[in-house]
Order: sequence, then C-alpha cells, then structure tokens
Amino acid sequence: MRAEQIQRIQNLKEKMLSQPRYVSIEQALIITKTYQENEQDSKQVKRAKALYNALTQIEIGVEPDELIVGNRTKGVRYGVVFPESGISWVDREFETIPTRPQDKFLVHQEDIKTFREQIVPYWKGKSLEDIVRDRAGDEISAISSVVKINQTDHAQGHICPNVKEWLETGPQGYIDQAKSKLGSCTPQQKEFYECVILVMQGVQKFMKRYEDLLKETAKAYPDHAQDLMQVASICHNLQIQPTHTFHEALQSLWFLMVVLHMESNASSFSPGRLDQILYPYYQKDIDDLTLTKEDALELIECLWLKFNEIVYLRNKNSAKYFAGFPIGFNVAIGGQDQEGKDYCNDLSHLFLDAQEDIGLPQPNLSVRLHEHTNDALLRHAVRCVSKGSGMPQFFNDKAIIHSLEKLGISHEDAMNYAIVGCVELTTQGNNLGWSDAAMFNLNKVLELTLNHGVCLLTGKQLGPDYGSLSTYKTFEELEAAYKKMILYFMDKMLVCCEAVEKAHIDVLPTPFLSAVIDDCMEKGMDVTAGGAHYNLSGIQMIQVANLADSLAAIKQMVYDEKRIAPADLEHALQTNFDGEEVMRQTLLHRVPKYGNDVEWVDELGAKWARFFRQELGKHTNYRNGPYHTGMYTVSAHVPMGKNVGASADGRLSQDPLADGGLSPVYGRDLQGPTAVLKSVSKMDDDCTTNGGLLNMKFLPDFFKTETGITKFCHFLRTFVDLEIPHIQFNVVSRQNLLDAQKHPEQYRSLTVRVAGYTAYFTELAGDLQNEIIARTTYNNI
Repeated sequence: MRAEQIQRIQNLKEKMLSQPRYVSIEQALIITKTYQENEQDSKQVKRAKALYNALTQIEIGVEPDELIVGNRTKGVRYGVVFPESGISWVDREFETIPTRPQDKFLVHQEDIKTFREQIVPYWKGKSLEDIVRDRAGDEISAISSVVKINQTDHAQGHICPNVKEWLETGPQGYIDQAKSKLGSCTPQQKEFYECVILVMQGVQKFMKRYEDLLKETAKAYPDHAQDLMQVASICHNLQIQPTHTFHEALQSLWFLMVVLHMESNASSFSPGRLDQILYPYYQKDIDDLTLTKEDALELIECLWLKFNEIVYLRNKNSAKYFAGFPIGFNVAIGGQDQEGKDYCNDLSHLFLDAQEDIGLPQPNLSVRLHEHTNDALLRHAVRCVSKGSGMPQFFNDKAIIHSLEKLGISHEDAMNYAIVGCVELTTQGNNLGWSDAAMFNLNKVLELTLNHGVCLLTGKQLGPDYGSLSTYKTFEELEAAYKKMILYFMDKMLVCCEAVEKAHIDVLPTPFLSAVIDDCMEKGMDVTAGGAHYNLSGIQMIQVANLADSLAAIKQMVYDEKRIAPADLEHALQTNFDGEEVMRQTLLHRVPKYGNDVEWVDELGAKWARFFRQELGKHTNYRNGPYHTGMYTVSAHVPMGKNVGASADGRLSQDPLADGGLSPVYGRDLQGPTAVLKSVSKMDDDCTTNGGLLNMKFLPDFFKTETGITKFCHFLRTFVDLEIPHIQFNVVSRQNLLDAQKHPEQYRSLTVRVAGYTAYFTELAGDLQNEIIARTTYNNI
C-alpha cells in the first residue's frame, strides 16, 4: 500500500485500541420504550418495531479516516445490554463488571440508576433468561456440573447468512419480495412478511443516517472530504439498489453484520467464503481500471478493523467459558469449487495480507485445505501464521465434506461449507445450526461413575449410584456403568435443550435474520421456528484427551497389571491424592498418554466419542433437525476443569482440562507434533461435524528460514492426508507470554490462539493465561 494508505490504517487501528470499553444501555432503553408503547402487538411485531426504532434512533458516529462505516453503538467495543434476552444477571452484576476477572467493561454510574429505574421493572419475568429459568431452571441447575446449557440469556447466533443474495438484492429487494407475497399468504405469514418489510425499511433509514452524517463530517474535515463523500454516495446507493462495486460490497457486507448484531445481540454471525463471494465485484473493478490491488487491500483492512469493533457482553460465568470476546466473524478462503477443483484468487491472498498487517483477533480467518491446494496459497498462509496472530486456522476438506454429507447435507452445500464462530462447520445461507447448544463434560461423568454418582468436590449425589471403582470387578463393568451414566445425563440435557429452543421461538423471533436465510421467505416462517433449510443442533464433548488418559490409567494400573488396588485409587481420588504423590506420579508417567500415537490409548478416546455421537444422533431437536457433535472448548476447559475433582490420569482436583477439543493434555504429548496428528486421526470424522479443534504451539524461530516454511507446509499436507478436520497454531515464545503477564501495558496488541479463536493475551484472566503458557511448545517437526 501507499504511505498514506498505511497511515490511514495505523490511525484507525490506534484509535480503536485506545478507546475505553463501556457497557451501553442505549438500545435497551429504545427496546423497552417500544414494548411499552406496543403492548397489544405480537412478540414478532414488537421485535420488528424495536429493531426499526434502534436503527432509526441509535446514536451513530464516523471517523474522518474511515472508508467502511457503521456500528451498533457510537462507542467502539461497547457491551450492549439487551433486555429481551436477559436483565436479571445484569442487575446482579452491574457494579462488578469493571472489576470481574474476565472480560471487563467500564460503566457509567448514571446508567446503573437508569437501568434499575426504567428497564428492570418492565422486563422482570419477561426476558429469555426469565422464561428459561421458569420453564427449566431447576433441570438446568441440576446437571450444571456435567452439562453447560447455552443460549439461555442471549439470542442464537452462530449463523452464516446468505451474503451473496444480500449483496445481489439489498434491502429494497427484500421489501419487494415480501410485498409480492402479501397477496397470497396466511395471516401468520402476512405478519412475518410485514415484519420483514418494516425492518428492511429501518435498514434503509440506518444507511441514510450514515449518508447524512458522512456529508456533515466532510464539511468539518475538508482534507478527508473526497473520501467521506464517496462513502456517503455508497450509503445512498445501497438503500435503493443492489451492490455494484467492490467498495459497495464491503460496505454492504458490514451493514449486514451490524444489523444482525443489533437485532439479536448474539455472537458468531459469519460471512463465509468471502474470496468466492466478493471476487466478481473485485474483478469487475480491476478490469474497469477503477480499482488497484493496493486500493483493494486498504478497503479490506478497513473492513478487518471494523470486525474488531463489536464485542459481546456476557455474564461473569459465561465469560469464563467464552473468554476474550470471541465474537466470531469467521471468514473462509481457499478450498474447492463445485467441480472439486482448487479454489484460490487474488482476494485469498489479499485477505492473508490484511491479517499479516492488522494482526488483530477478528475476523477469525480460516483456510480450507485439500489434497490439491496450491503451494502459493499454502506458503502464504504459513507465513501469515508465523507472524504470531494465531491466524489463519486450517480446515480439511478431505475430512469434512464426506462427514457433512453423511449428516444429511447435500453434496453441493457440503462442497461449499463455511465456518461460523470458532470452528463450527456450516452450510452457507440456509442453516440454523444451533452449534453452541451445550457442552457435555465426559470427565465429570466418569468421576461420578467412579464414585457412586457422588460429586468429589461437594459430596452431593448428582447421578445414579451404579457403583464405584472399588465395586467394579472388571474394566468392562466400569465401562458398562459409564455408558449408563452418559445416557442418564444425555437424556436430561436434551430436555433442557428443547426448553431453550421453545423459549427462543416464543421470545426472540428474528425477521431480519430470517430474510437472509434460505427457505424462510418462501415459507413465511421465522428462522427460530424452523424456517431454515437445515435445522441442526450441536453438542460439544468435553474433553476426550483427559478421558482417554484416565481410562488408560485405570485399565493398565488397576485391572491389567493390578499395580494399584481399586480401593486405593478410589480413596486417592476422593482425597485429591493427599499423601499419595507416588501413586499420582505413577499414573502420570508410567501409563502412555493420548497424543503419542499409542493405538490402544487413542482408541479409548475415539471409542467413547463414537458412542456419544451415535447415541446423540438417535434424537432430533425441537425444529425436527438432527443433533450432532463437536469437539472444541472455546475457553471452557478451564472452568469445566474447576467442576472436576481429581482424576485417574494424575490430574489434581479443579486443574484445567486439555485445551482445544482434540488436543492432548498439555505437557503429555512427548513424541512430537506428527505423533499428535496420528493420535488425533484415530477420531471418527463423524464426531466433529459440529467442529473439531486441535491446538499446537510452535516457537517463532522455526519459521525464520525457507526450510522451516517448507517443512511446515509438508506438515499441513500430512494433516490433510490423515483426514483431521482442523488445526491451529500459536507462534509465540514462553518468555514473551511471561513478560506480557508482568508488563501488560507493553503488550496491548499481543494476540494468542485460545481455542478456535484469537484474543488479546492481556485481556484473559490469569488462570487461562497460565494454561496457554503451559501448553507444549514445539521447535521442530
């Protein structure tokens, strides 16, 4: 880029990083007033009117340097209070949000007073949080040590809208479509279409407000007037017509993302395969000589910065499970076209260039690999990884496409898969995947199986008494009891998941989102009610590495070699190995561990993941779609570890579980990275149709030579050949991370890969920082 373009990006990046992060109640006040003034309307109409009013009333702002504009608040990285989803937790935690361990926000004291006087009285008992608690609160609480039920106090995101259609249609096109349906529809459909028309009119006015503000800003900043007026013209065009230019396409895409967040206040709305979707606009402008590659890169970097301006306000407990603001704008590049040919173009490389330059957590950049991925893209992606931002991550077409087809996805849609959020697999523009439905702690279930159904931490009876380690005469008896315990908690989990889905249908219909998801407009049905073409629900299995290691230790030491008496190990687990350090070290170091290419140990993990997947697959969700499984943790391996007492692998009570989802326990993978790949490859691809996650950490020096780059490319091609669905990397030294803990002010922009997403290291709580530092680091392959 030219010097002035580089300076623009640096200015915008510095402004964003330096702005304080506050809690915002502005939209909450607009929503509350809307509901109060329209009590007679249905929930769908109230929601549509609330979004319309937010789009036409919310305070907006622009920076004179911006080439892409728009945000859900005037402030950057503000946490938005959303009363339709939940206010009870905000009421409990408002004063402590600035000082809590994870994901802090500043607060205006007057906002606390206004919130309690004007918002809480109206919403008490009416929000999603309250409805879920009333309908299933006891059931959710009863299994909370084993299963974390998600989406209980916020709307469902984790969706890839039909970006291509949005660009080709624009808000006016959706209005015209909805109007054409009004003459021949049922009363229920009529309300749906009227709500679509209303919210799209709100989007047009939102764009108009930015057009007007840009014109005013141009008067105040004459040196920036030409650029500001150009963006104003784009905002004008997008109100009334489809997208025509590359700049318009980027701006229109960003408006789509902003409005989705304003409607739902959820995470992980992802734009999909942007090198494919945006390429026609790029190539047309290049051919017309109205755009250069340098100009295109500047615009892309402006969009990349906007992706970092939206974060999500979670309650203090959820912040532990989703630490570091993983908002999940996932952009996928590479892969294959519909004929199975390698897909790559200028934009694939420009997106990587932008990530190298920007180096921030968003977007979550993903590269699809396959057997014939071209060397230029692969080497470029590896060089980008070596910069240390934790991106891109890599997905394996060879592992993923056939597993999606077995799930019931069409060949065309499977070939065109994208990623939402962290690592969740999705089809593009036609899927409510509900990929974050719940997290199931397989290790807590094993703990209960070994201890009469009693929690080691609290002494409470959490599950049925099928026996204990000292009563099972054989390893097969133990496994039979473990199987029954899994099914017991699975049944209870599914009841809770169904209650949450029903509550979303009743409380949070989403007409704007429904318009940009295939089949909803044709059916006249909201996406939450099953309007999408595909209706999945994904459950995460937590955490197979610890499970395999624990079962291997019990099998070898207790039943096969009989070196440890069952009653002795049972007592050691109950007392957190107090006075039994020799036994603990034996369990840690005398039994092979998952991640070292030991067939029988790896198979123990694969066996139980397979069982869980098969049993879950017998059920359908409330939208009549299939349940399926993922193996990723976000940051849940830390708080879920705190729910688990001492385990038979030698892990102490409440220590973190393995990171990632497919990753070995940190420090136990002693045979190098290739052995890790071979262990992970034992896992059935069917177990990770909702996403699988393998974390690895390498030293920066490895990438300093072309030989190192080449070896790493070969490593990734082996990853493809072994049919592992996902892999990602941290490239950072232990010393730098330790120094960042001591001097956070000097490492404000240091980013690390947590678990499927990148976050600012200094914004993570200390226990999660320590876990990342402890992960095995490789200096060779």
